[in-house]
Amino acid sequence: MISWLSRTTHEFPPNSRALKDPNGLLAAGGDLSPERILNAYRNGIFPWYNPGEPILWWSPDPRCVIYSDRLHISRSLRKRLRRSDYQVTFDQAFGAVMDGCAAPRAGSSGTWISPEMHAAYRQLHHKGHAHSVEVWQDGELTGGLYGIASGRMFFGESMFSRRTDASKIAFAWLVEQLKIWGYPLIDCQVHNPHLVTLGAEEITRETFLRELDRIVDTPCSPSWKFDIDASVFGG
Repeated sequence: MISWLSRTTHEFPPNSRALKDPNGLLAAGGDLSPERILNAYRNGIFPWYNPGEPILWWSPDPRCVIYSDRLHISRSLRKRLRRSDYQVTFDQAFGAVMDGCAAPRAGSSGTWISPEMHAAYRQLHHKGHAHSVEVWQDGELTGGLYGIASGRMFFGESMFSRRTDASKIAFAWLVEQLKIWGYPLIDCQVHNPHLVTLGAEEITRETFLRELDRIVDTPCSPSWKFDIDASVFGG
């Protein structure tokens, strides 16, 4: 049985109580207050549920992550990254990035990014905890991603593309910049073939929580402006 959370406390049960089927389901209920969401991430837990369901909280085993020094860039993507027909920014269109991530995907008519989730993460963005990466081409937002930063840990949430490779461009720039800022690990939550091509891998929940405990409280105050350019992807 999973735990039902009270609205009067932001505490979660131990990750070890998460179900094996469905993998990682730990708790339900509570709310999407900034305090609860941040406490969840700091403990390796994240919210994910469909509209009409109660809020569900997850801690899967294994966990999909990417180490910032293990980013894999294919020859074709590297060639694409070196072109000068796009721009990449931080935090210039957070709401629009969430809208892009919430838009229906091929083969799916729904989204888990409900209006309540949208409002909760925009509030976290205003408080300086949630960040977006935008890819612009011809003045148009063509792709991006968003997530939560805590200490030297970045928790990726979702990404989207409106043109070929736009989300890969956003992710590659993010990882390279975070590596320079001293972020060793990016959480990708669950296995995603798209991210595996970029170097994401699965580690045990125990390993993930150990890594998280090591870096989530490490002070870090990045500018959230890119101080790299396309030359980081090779000449």
